[in-house]
Amino acid sequence: MNVKLLKQLRASVALTGLLAGALTLSACQQQQETEPSLEDSISAEQSVPMSAEPAEPSDVVVNTEDASLNEVEGDTVASVNTNVSQMTYLCSPELRVEATYTDAENQVVIGTAQGTVTLTKTNDASNPEVFAADSAIDGGQGFVQWRVAHEDRETGVMRTAGTDTASVNTYECKKTEDAA
Repeated sequence: MNVKLLKQLRASVALTGLLAGALTLSACQQQQETEPSLEDSISAEQSVPMSAEPAEPSDVVVNTEDASLNEVEGDTVASVNTNVSQMTYLCSPELRVEATYTDAENQVVIGTAQGTVTLTKTNDASNPEVFAADSAIDGGQGFVQWRVAHEDRETGVMRTAGTDTASVNTYECKKTEDAA
């Protein structure tokens, strides 16, 4: 080989080595990225037009089986309803009555220490209002009648009977002051 050719080859290898080294160094150097300013972030947000249509309703499963009040009493959540009013009555002979009136459905739920029963309004009058059920307070055979008088349902009379309908118990009730 020729010395001149050998010198050119050595110069080419050296130049190639320098180029490779320069590329390696520039690739390894960490370049600082510019952080976006708050103004850039704000201007980058795009406005999304709001739809006038309501959102899709989620599917709701409704259980149509009617459970008794005693079955669901412990795990129910009370909801506020303007057509519902709750009152407490003290009766003679001694009996405490919790009455929950649902005016929209013309019903009252009567709760006592013996049990709970739902009564349906049987007349169109407002004084007295008469409610009745074809079961005893304890859920057995019999009947319950509830008559409540005055505009604020201040007094009531409850008549109850079990299987022996000839033996009717009558209670005279007055709304207590702590009732809502």
